[in-house]
Amino acid sequence: MLKQSLQQKLLQKLSPQQIQMIKLLEIPTIQLEQRIKKELEENPVLEEGKEEEEFPDNQEDEISEDNLDDNMDEFSLDDYINEEDIPSYKLSANNYSKDDKKEDIPFSIGISFHEHLQNQIGLRNLNEKEEILALYLIGNLDDDGYVRRKLEAVANDLAFSQNVETNEDELLEILRIVQDLEPIGVGARTLQECLLLQIENKNQEIPVIKLARKLLKYYFDEFTKKHYEKIITRLNITEEELKESINEILRLNPRPGNSFSDSSRVIQTLVPDFMLDNKEGDLQLTLNSKNVPELRLSYTYTEMLQSYTSKSKNEKTKSDKEAITFVKQKLDSAKWFIDAIRQRQNTLLLTMNAIIEYQYKYFLDGDESMLRPMILKDIAEKTNLDISTISRVANSKYIQTHFGIYALKYFFSEGLQTDSGEEVSTREIKSILKECIEAENKKKPLTDDKLTEILKEKGYKIARRTVAKYREQLNIPVARLRKEL
Repeated sequence: MLKQSLQQKLLQKLSPQQIQMIKLLEIPTIQLEQRIKKELEENPVLEEGKEEEEFPDNQEDEISEDNLDDNMDEFSLDDYINEEDIPSYKLSANNYSKDDKKEDIPFSIGISFHEHLQNQIGLRNLNEKEEILALYLIGNLDDDGYVRRKLEAVANDLAFSQNVETNEDELLEILRIVQDLEPIGVGARTLQECLLLQIENKNQEIPVIKLARKLLKYYFDEFTKKHYEKIITRLNITEEELKESINEILRLNPRPGNSFSDSSRVIQTLVPDFMLDNKEGDLQLTLNSKNVPELRLSYTYTEMLQSYTSKSKNEKTKSDKEAITFVKQKLDSAKWFIDAIRQRQNTLLLTMNAIIEYQYKYFLDGDESMLRPMILKDIAEKTNLDISTISRVANSKYIQTHFGIYALKYFFSEGLQTDSGEEVSTREIKSILKECIEAENKKKPLTDDKLTEILKEKGYKIARRTVAKYREQLNIPVARLRKEL
């Protein structure tokens, strides 16, 4: 039985301009430069230069009658942002918005990694089909030099895109040819295969090489988990022999593709969004806007609009009306963009000033022990902005200080209390953990339980699972994997 009913729902939808405003706030300075260049290319009414007079004579009044402006100066960013769009405000290391894009600047040095391999294939005595398969496999290598896709999937792709019929077995034969190219180790499907290709290319008559190959081929799992006692017992070798073979393995390259200068790769260009100077204890903050041009409305187009609108209704032709509509749209878009850039700069400065005020003692000389626990909510309350707005400012932004360049996310961390009730930053806890692990006996590394005890002795209330979480965030493996001979 079907039933019909009426429901009322209150939904907040963002306009395209509002979405653009949010994106302008998120992007770092280097992307803002490109965004402005794009807008200058697409909108002839927008031009570089100081905005001395927005409109000549009385034109502002005439245009406002046609609702060009719509009080765009009065818009507030927080009106455009939903509370529901709040990311985790504890700012973990991977806390990027899904819209964030890191700006990559390509560079070129000689031939690329893939071209280097393709040139070697040209020197092999292969028939036409074998060469097609080999080049296709090279094209499927990732930047580390691995084949990450299943050969069956590669065969299906070849049939579909190249009209070349092959199978997994034939591709495996060609893969062996690719694996024989320089640098040795390319074309591997796993780390184990990559290391084996390299060790098997060495003189197997040397005992340490022979033992290293045996380790990689038959005891790879035990080797990666550092079950050294088990390996020594099963192979009936000494600890010294095991140590020598492990040192031989550590000389191998787990990412053979990275050993080659690859022009297909990109490097990060880090441009700080803020500049902070310490002038005898007076912290002075500025926006890095040296490559961000000032914008204004084109006098030519505003005068053109004035000439069209000054005509009487009877004098206006169809083309005049179309021209008026076009220029008004472009003026509206240009004025909105100028206001949006201004709003972005004001929001960035407001947020960064609040962060500096909150962490003032730290910013004086960069002493990490002076860094107070701080979350997005703290800065949101100081600025009267949404947490989501603070998150967008913090993501992908950097500040240049007199003690280095830092991501804004670096200054945010949770807090814990000591036995005395003093609140300390989790970064301080992590620093102590790191020091303890660096100073440990590598033959008997400290377990998470032992690290918890050490922290408690130092007056920090912390659970073992929290110690494990912080250790993982520091990219430090468990005690068993830190063990050395």
